[in-house]
Amino acid sequence: MKIFLSADIEGVSGVVHGEHTMRDGREHDYARMLMTKEVNACVLGALEAGAEKIVVNDSHGTMRNIYHEQLHTKAELILGTPKKLAMMEGISSDFDAALFVGYHTKMGAEGILNHTFNGRVVRSIELNGIELGEFGLNALVAGHFNVPVVFVSGCNLVAIEAKSLVPNIHQAIVKQTINRTTALNMHPVVARELIKESTKNALLAYDEISPYRIEPPYTVKMTFINTGQADAVEILPYVKKVGPLEISFICTDILECYQLIRSSIMIAGSIS
Repeated sequence: MKIFLSADIEGVSGVVHGEHTMRDGREHDYARMLMTKEVNACVLGALEAGAEKIVVNDSHGTMRNIYHEQLHTKAELILGTPKKLAMMEGISSDFDAALFVGYHTKMGAEGILNHTFNGRVVRSIELNGIELGEFGLNALVAGHFNVPVVFVSGCNLVAIEAKSLVPNIHQAIVKQTINRTTALNMHPVVARELIKESTKNALLAYDEISPYRIEPPYTVKMTFINTGQADAVEILPYVKKVGPLEISFICTDILECYQLIRSSIMIAGSIS
């Protein structure tokens, strides 16, 4: 059994503020430690379920967060940016299942530290009329390779978001959202045990969960925070501005779609 693990930080127990998530945050190193230990708990669960190969992709911010030396020795780590497939770098049809650790809700939804890729840029992303956050878009990339996302950890509200797309997904709810920067958190040790056991259960039944897919063609509509961002992204081929804050494009391949979304965000991010 070969497992792909995408790890974010906002859904980790004890992480609630920008000082945890930003590179220059005073509590960022502490949050990195918490993230690394939750990833290790997921790796342990995967090993107990019989996984023989585990590839971890650091998927937060600069994607240089997980303490490599503290990572379980049975896991390999994809570290750094840029990555062609960003949070899903390394995924392929060779994997049996995907696991998402430390995930959060989409921008504008209730949920701890909610955003979609870049909270200073993206207001919303719709694909064929369905508004998707990081969970949904990343699950579609996995689905392209026929890989089911069988597990997600994070707050109670990302659990609901994930279940709306993958109804029988296994979950570890490690905190309850109170507001965007406040949560009721499980003790880290308890959270890790829950992640380990939920991961193990998910992988013992991974063939019961179908990959998440939406049939092509794909019409994408992205809404930005300010008009200058939409102006800048309109420069890209295939992209049309359809409103002061909105651009749209059509793709037939979900990987091209995902890459164009990520490229749009990078360009928009250069505009204040």
